[in-house]
Amino acid sequence: MDILTKDSLLIKNYISGDEKALEILIEKHNQRLSSFIYSKVNNRDITEDIFQDTFIKVIKTLRRGTYNEEGKFLPWVMRIAHNLIIDHFRKNSRMPMFEGSDTFDIFAHIGDEKLNIERQLIKDQIDCDLEILVDELPEDQKEVLVMRIYRDMSFKEISENTGVSINTALGRMRYALINLRKIIEQNNIALTN
Repeated sequence: MDILTKDSLLIKNYISGDEKALEILIEKHNQRLSSFIYSKVNNRDITEDIFQDTFIKVIKTLRRGTYNEEGKFLPWVMRIAHNLIIDHFRKNSRMPMFEGSDTFDIFAHIGDEKLNIERQLIKDQIDCDLEILVDELPEDQKEVLVMRIYRDMSFKEISENTGVSINTALGRMRYALINLRKIIEQNNIALTN
């Protein structure tokens, strides 16, 4: 069985008792999931803990036979990780320390934190959904889009890195955006907060 084996087949094999199928599944999504978690928590140890907790939940769900996200394994796993990240921040939120003043003004320190957290969670979910959509693009379009948007590279830099002309890079970016719009419209996805 190679690394490109479909998730659904690996899940079926794991449920049938093939432990190696789970190993392949974890290895297949390790980099993507670890990067996603690390981008939110900025700590290797916490990333590793959340990664492991995510797959513990995955294993429990698969063993119970309650998994029904056919063909959407990665988005499902990303949602589990996202929820565990939220739980981590809830558990570890601390009251800020106030120094340098004899008087304490509660109103100087209260903001609508709940609203800001909610906005951030919505933004994180949109980022996660968008990352999954970008993955659906043809490789050449995805490469240009990632370099331009996520790495903030100029089209000249993209051209030099990919070995294509600036016009080709611009064209790939244009088609990437057109294809993303099509995917969003076809699947009725709302990427707004």
